[in-house]
Amino acid sequence: MKIRSDILRTYQSVHTWTGITAGLLLFIGFFAGALTMFGSAIDDWATPPDYQLQQVATGQHDVLLRQVFAAHPDTLKNVTVSFDEHSSPVYWYGSGSARGFSLNDQMLHASLDAQGQLVSELRHVNELSMLVDYLHRSAGIIGEIGHDQAGVYVLGVAAFLYFIALVSGLIFLLPSLVKSFFALRQEKGANRFWLDSHNLVGIASLPFHIIIAITVVVFSFHDLFYGGLSQVYGDKPLFGGDEHHEEVRYEISALPNLSEIRKQVELYAPGYEVQSINLRGLTSEHPSASVAVLSEESLMRGPHSDFLFMNPFTLEIDTSSVTNGNGQQGVWGSVVTTFFGLHFGSYGGELGRWIYFIMGLGGAFLFYSGNLIWLEKRRKKQLVTQSKSSNFMASLTVGVCLGSVIGIAGAFAVSKWLTLTALNINIAYMWVYYSLFFASMIGAFILGAARFSLLGLYSFALLCSIVPLTSLCGLLLPNIGIWVPSSAADFGIEVCAICFAIASLLAAKRVKQRVYHGEENSIWYCQNLTSKASSAHLA
Repeated sequence: MKIRSDILRTYQSVHTWTGITAGLLLFIGFFAGALTMFGSAIDDWATPPDYQLQQVATGQHDVLLRQVFAAHPDTLKNVTVSFDEHSSPVYWYGSGSARGFSLNDQMLHASLDAQGQLVSELRHVNELSMLVDYLHRSAGIIGEIGHDQAGVYVLGVAAFLYFIALVSGLIFLLPSLVKSFFALRQEKGANRFWLDSHNLVGIASLPFHIIIAITVVVFSFHDLFYGGLSQVYGDKPLFGGDEHHEEVRYEISALPNLSEIRKQVELYAPGYEVQSINLRGLTSEHPSASVAVLSEESLMRGPHSDFLFMNPFTLEIDTSSVTNGNGQQGVWGSVVTTFFGLHFGSYGGELGRWIYFIMGLGGAFLFYSGNLIWLEKRRKKQLVTQSKSSNFMASLTVGVCLGSVIGIAGAFAVSKWLTLTALNINIAYMWVYYSLFFASMIGAFILGAARFSLLGLYSFALLCSIVPLTSLCGLLLPNIGIWVPSSAADFGIEVCAICFAIASLLAAKRVKQRVYHGEENSIWYCQNLTSKASSAHLA
């Protein structure tokens, strides 16, 4: 395919500068986003086994729920009944809510003791997975605009630039795509190897990246989109559900048994298993039940389950809000739920999560390698002394990328130890992450990209190693209060930590070679380190 050289240069320039502008923010979003694919597993791993109260026998949930209503009338506003054997049978928020990342969320858990009497306990909600999701959605940018984090809007702009970078990169690669797609030419130098790797990952996962870019823009600016569409639709409901619902206040004594709610759901969505039922506003004019349902054989559009919404008194299902494909959402409702499903990746089950996890890490590599390619290209134009801008960009790249992964690894490393203290664990997570992130940024600019790249990789490997070593301490010293993995998901978290540690050490080995024995005019070369190594060798 023949494209004029001036057009190719234009698209290459567009690709380079849109990628450089958005790349570092998107690195954090993609790395954290890859981890969010296993958010439930992270919460289970980080939560002590005795955090959840014992599940009750089948048929006892109604007895427990009535006792909860009597002892805690505020639960009539919002309470969740869970049928998961690993979860407390009934729980509700004492402070905070399930929406967003909050540092002071407290949850009350309820169950029945051996005599059938109500027992309840107040616990802090462990928000480790929510911290990761917060970084995924906002890149850790502090501050709020309206009701959302400022970083959400910044990432929305970055995702738009990212989409432009994808399109422009594809266009200028077209002439050489067939010939060089699978080529990884290490013998032609580091720059060529990084460029080939960057192109391979980008083209191989292009559909995934287009999906993520578009859905991030939609998520970031959905309020603006809805506002614009409302000008067209006027008073007509945008997402269907235009039927009139009579406002009626019901007596709590008229609430059907949970078995009747489950039966109605099973009739409407055969093949789906009811995971939990969230009851809201039972004494208000708009009572509702949000039923989380799961089917391993159907596409899932939520991060962990699909949802049905119904009136818990009349058992009337709101078909305009159903997310499992059986509803009547209308065009825009279907579009929105499809966007959610494509972004979350959980529609593909466990295999889909692993694919999104791997491609998420690949996306982080894509942005990091893009910056390295730009730096290498600049280096070749400056054959004697590297400019201040090149050194600044190198330090910024290493500081942001390594700082974010070190911060996340640090939160995981201290998680189980923090449960032994009286500290608010969620505030401690934030202190750990931001302390390590900013320390890494400062270290990268003080020590330089070459020195800190080695220190950062070794630090990341150490923090990842602490995760399984902590569990080993719990196994050898069971009285200290540290628990050991008890499920395949828990073991998966620790195996991934080991894999990250090994990958970091292998990367450090390659970086060390370049720092000690690389080209002298490179920003990755450190004369002082090399001189010390030579002196030590001669001694």
